[in-house]
Amino acid sequence: MPQHARRRRPWSWRTAKYGTNTFVFVLVFLGILIILQALATTHSLRFDLTANRRFTLSEQSKKLLHSLQTDIKALAFFRDTEASRGPAQELLELYALESGHFRYEFIDPDRKPGLAKQYEITTYGTVALVGNGQVEKVVFPDEEKLTNALLKITRKQKKVVYFLTGHGEHPLDSLEKNGYSAVKEAIEKQNYTVQELSLLRTEQVPEDATLLIISGPDSGFLEPELQSLAAYIQRGGKLFFLLDPETHTGLEDFLEQYGFVLQNDVVIDRLSRVFGGDYLMPVVTTYEDHPITKNFNVASFFPISRSVDIKADLPKGITAQVLARTGKESWAETDMAMLQKGQASFDKDKDRPGPVAIAAVATVEVTEEKKQEKEGESSSSSEKEPDKTKKARIVVFGDSDFASNQYLHISGNRDFFLNTISWLAEEEDLIAIRPKEHKGSPLLLTATQGRIVFFVPVVAMPLLVIASGIVVYTRRRRKG
Repeated sequence: MPQHARRRRPWSWRTAKYGTNTFVFVLVFLGILIILQALATTHSLRFDLTANRRFTLSEQSKKLLHSLQTDIKALAFFRDTEASRGPAQELLELYALESGHFRYEFIDPDRKPGLAKQYEITTYGTVALVGNGQVEKVVFPDEEKLTNALLKITRKQKKVVYFLTGHGEHPLDSLEKNGYSAVKEAIEKQNYTVQELSLLRTEQVPEDATLLIISGPDSGFLEPELQSLAAYIQRGGKLFFLLDPETHTGLEDFLEQYGFVLQNDVVIDRLSRVFGGDYLMPVVTTYEDHPITKNFNVASFFPISRSVDIKADLPKGITAQVLARTGKESWAETDMAMLQKGQASFDKDKDRPGPVAIAAVATVEVTEEKKQEKEGESSSSSEKEPDKTKKARIVVFGDSDFASNQYLHISGNRDFFLNTISWLAEEEDLIAIRPKEHKGSPLLLTATQGRIVFFVPVVAMPLLVIASGIVVYTRRRRKG
């Protein structure tokens, strides 16, 4: 065998060995990629690293999607070239990932005008939710609009929320600071019907009332009105009282029979200064364990609030507890004359130190007796049905301004109020932190930082890879 052939044989063997190793490495690498892709597709593992959680749905949206029992399809009517199509697809994908019952499809109305006409689409960027024999349309969708539309087509019927009038309560349609128009809109978005009620004109609370809200009355209640409220509770009714300090309406004594104690005081809180308020705006950062406040960790503010306590000895059939307390830096001030002068100081002999309760809840067991006459029998021989037990629900807040137009959107006030509505309406699945408006948070860089961001990935890293390749190549040539 020629001399040069014997020299080349080891080199050919080495080349084959390296080639085989490289081939095996590539196969293993591709296998790992395939497995990772399969896992990602199956489990949809996602991480949201944005500061405002832009790519994470709110707790309420997730609860609603998890509760879906029937298929809901979102038909998104966007032109293919529309700039808003991308964000809309990101949002719809988040919904689809949360529930197998939610699907979506994009339709270009210019290419399929017949389908657009079928769903009466008149504006580009409209999403039509189709399900349960209903169609609900949303223009320029965001999470709040989409979740509210989903609520409407998944709820069988609208429940009615009444606001009592006739005693100086907050005006429901007023846009002024003390108005409740924002609250009305927020409740309606949760798929409730909102109406006003005067017990001076109506002898009883209507049968279709899901709950009754009494917000900030400043004049006394007549005895027939109090009897109507008691009769409503006896029917298993749901009541939400928001009662301000320095007023005596007769409701204070009325609520005592259900375990509540409303003192003639005003809560002072030094901690509110930290949040930019004054001493007369108590802040609540911790809540008692209750379905209304479960997983609720957002501060709420109660401008000019009274204390709301629970009696030590509760009447039979009543369970009650505190919902929210102020911090240790607060106290219940009883010297109203000093407050009117703009002064307040803790008096250990008269005032009550914090934490101070400013919201409480009670459940009242009531029985309803019914008689059923058998066919062909007189009323005297009718059989008595077993007593049917119902549970009335009552919530009392020591302030009504916290839900006014001026304060509703401060921190957790809106969610605290709406969570209370959901619990009273026996819709605990809606108790959650609701969708908020998401705003972009651009990353602002200085000129120097911008040059670094450009230089490192565009220049430095490619040069480093090239240099590494040259070093490896040179070393192999020397060994060969």
